[in-house]
Amino acid sequence: MRNTTLLHELIQASAERAGERIALSSGKLGLSYAALAAQCDGFAAGLMALGLARAERVAVYLDKRPEFVAACFGTAAAGGAFVPVNPLLKPDQVGYILRDCNVRVLVTSIERLALLQPVLASCHDLRQVVVVGEPKELPVMEGVSLHRWSELDDVPPHAGHRVIDTDIAAILYTSGSTGKPKGVVLSHRNMVVGAHSVARYLGNHADDTLLAALPLSFDAGFSQLTTAFHAGARVVLLNYLLPRDVLNAVVREQVTGLTAVPPLWIQLAQLDWPASVTGHLRYIANTGGRMPRETLSAL
Repeated sequence: MRNTTLLHELIQASAERAGERIALSSGKLGLSYAALAAQCDGFAAGLMALGLARAERVAVYLDKRPEFVAACFGTAAAGGAFVPVNPLLKPDQVGYILRDCNVRVLVTSIERLALLQPVLASCHDLRQVVVVGEPKELPVMEGVSLHRWSELDDVPPHAGHRVIDTDIAAILYTSGSTGKPKGVVLSHRNMVVGAHSVARYLGNHADDTLLAALPLSFDAGFSQLTTAFHAGARVVLLNYLLPRDVLNAVVREQVTGLTAVPPLWIQLAQLDWPASVTGHLRYIANTGGRMPRETLSAL
């Protein structure tokens, strides 16, 4: 197995080993490791064409979708630092994060951009907005250039800035439940070693399917990606409304590993789980707080 020391190399290494295997499932879409690696490289080249400097911040404000993943890992490949923003945050909260860490590039949807426009004028370091999808028109914003995702994808290949494992890869913000959200700076080494460690103690392998139920802006949520990519496994991206949606996805996608937080586990424990789930779900993991004993017993 190729030795990986940089975050984006997790996808590249799995693409080299078995590029045809599915890396991401999102609804009816399945994206292979080769295709995901190409998307990451394409986005990295697009950022370089936009003039992204080494270690500059790229915020990603989207729901769970392949472009979210490609934007984060593509930013790492370009030598920038990605900032995954919780899609449930309100515009003022998003604006605070963009200002706090001096975001240069924002990746979002046209619908979310419309909500953010009133606060973006106060984000003085913002220079570029990349809009996912194919909107018919892009708004005009003073001091900010807007680009369609597809435009960046059409840029010729371009190597990213030189980075080493101790360089910054990401800034993940806390929930702000006890005050203003605080940015936690993570290096490539932090994230890669973490992926290796988690995959080792959970015994993750290429035949695993992990369900990304937690927000990707949360460290344990993003870890579902890094752990799976290290092992060459598949990740199912899920935007859910009800706990039943999570259970349905576990059964439908034949999920082998599920990580959640206590409030979600409490709700899941109240549902009727089909007996067939034991045929594929080999572990559950808890994070973000103590799981009540009665919940664990029910599960």
